[in-house]
Amino acid sequence: MVFSGKTVLVTGGGSGIGAAAARHLAGLGASVLVAGRRMDALTETLTAIAADGGRATAFKADLSVELDAEAMVAAALAAYGRLDFAVNAAGAAGVGTAAGSDVALFDHMIDANLKAAWLAMKYEIPAIAAAGGGAIVNIASRAGLVGTAHGALYSAAKHAVIGLTKSAALEAASSGVRINALCPGPTRTAQFDRIIEAAMPGTPIDEAVAMFGAKLPLGRIADPDEVAQAAAWMLSPATAFMTGAAVPLDGGSGAG
Repeated sequence: MVFSGKTVLVTGGGSGIGAAAARHLAGLGASVLVAGRRMDALTETLTAIAADGGRATAFKADLSVELDAEAMVAAALAAYGRLDFAVNAAGAAGVGTAAGSDVALFDHMIDANLKAAWLAMKYEIPAIAAAGGGAIVNIASRAGLVGTAHGALYSAAKHAVIGLTKSAALEAASSGVRINALCPGPTRTAQFDRIIEAAMPGTPIDEAVAMFGAKLPLGRIADPDEVAQAAAWMLSPATAFMTGAAVPLDGGSGAG
């Protein structure tokens, strides 16, 4: 299998895209460390991986705290002896306009998205370089490529994640560490459902999601497993000449 004998760290691994990435990479032979804020959610991911015959361990971390980020990478090294890859999927969405949002939302968007990605990479990059090189995928967003009305602070944070990714890619290339950003469009996660429920109160959630997806060129939103598969491809030898890229996975919504 593609990732046999390799170790992958997945942040935000308790739910959504992170959990899907952890399961998919474990299924491809990787030993996975899943990290996130809630141990109960991480345990669910571990259970799913174990049921499929995979190998994984969990680490509770708040990635806006530097000591947690440092300890997370140390835990991966302690568990598996090396770190080859990382998928930084930890993040949070937020609804609010540029003029109507408060400082608390701004701070949350920066901490949960930009700061979390930076602190994770701060410790992942040297660990991966020490293992002989590898790759990192930061889960950004289509909102990091275009403006988003009523999501100004989230969009700003994800734009910053892409800028951080590009800069870090230039810095780490000589160490054999590739760093790219994956920019998914709307994806069916619990977080997405909560946003849709707030926007379309009284509409059954599956109906509301279908109505939203119908507006996209492919007529639907993404499944987390599709994002996980794209992330695995970006880690794999198939993309050995890709670094500093921001790759859209948005059902064509950014095409025009």
